[in-house]
Amino acid sequence: MLYTSVDNKKIKDIKKLQTKKYRDLEDIFLVEGEHLVLEAYKMGYLKELIIEENEVSEIDIDTMYVSKKVLKYLSELDSPQHIMGICTKRVSDTLGNRILMIDDIQDPGNLGTIIRSAVAFNIDTIILSENTVDLYNSKVIRASQGMIFHINIITRNLKTEIPHLKSLGYEILGTKVTDGTNLKDFNFSDKSVIIMGNEGSGVKPEILELCDKYLYIDMASECESLNVGVAASIILYEMDK
Repeated sequence: MLYTSVDNKKIKDIKKLQTKKYRDLEDIFLVEGEHLVLEAYKMGYLKELIIEENEVSEIDIDTMYVSKKVLKYLSELDSPQHIMGICTKRVSDTLGNRILMIDDIQDPGNLGTIIRSAVAFNIDTIILSENTVDLYNSKVIRASQGMIFHINIITRNLKTEIPHLKSLGYEILGTKVTDGTNLKDFNFSDKSVIIMGNEGSGVKPEILELCDKYLYIDMASECESLNVGVAASIILYEMDK
């Protein structure tokens, strides 16, 4: 079936997926572009394909064809691509041994970068605070380059989750610009939780108080701090050695 009207109910419902409220209500979200659609399909999270009329795809899944006008209406990009996908959210209760905890990061590009690095350096689970930027924000998804489909990501209240993780034998590691142990000299335990904080204020004091140990990245005195995405990538790289 070809959808040509932006007033069609199904098209309007898909458009609503640009809002967090509707994504949470339906437990689905949109991705745009061939790469992201293929990543979702490979990992089993692609529910339905949306493709511009007269285009073809080798993906064998429920497909709806739309006019260029409808595709532009559904897209959040300045230059819409010919393919989009409706995806289901990935959630698992299996945490694994390596956990990255995110405390109120707000920039979608930073979160996407961190997700990409977490996959690259073998993190098992990412735990987001309740006030972190929405995981299914389209900018987060694009910045992750599809790695959102390759790692378990959950949202929790960090103040209650940290004591729970401690009871399971995890070592909780806070990050500070100064104090603590130099990252180069740090020995990670088998079950570790690394906490990365907000771009402007870092990890909240009440969360830092719950940590077992602290680590920092030694750098030239001319540089006061690093972008949180860069800092997280460096720490995860060292942890994976």
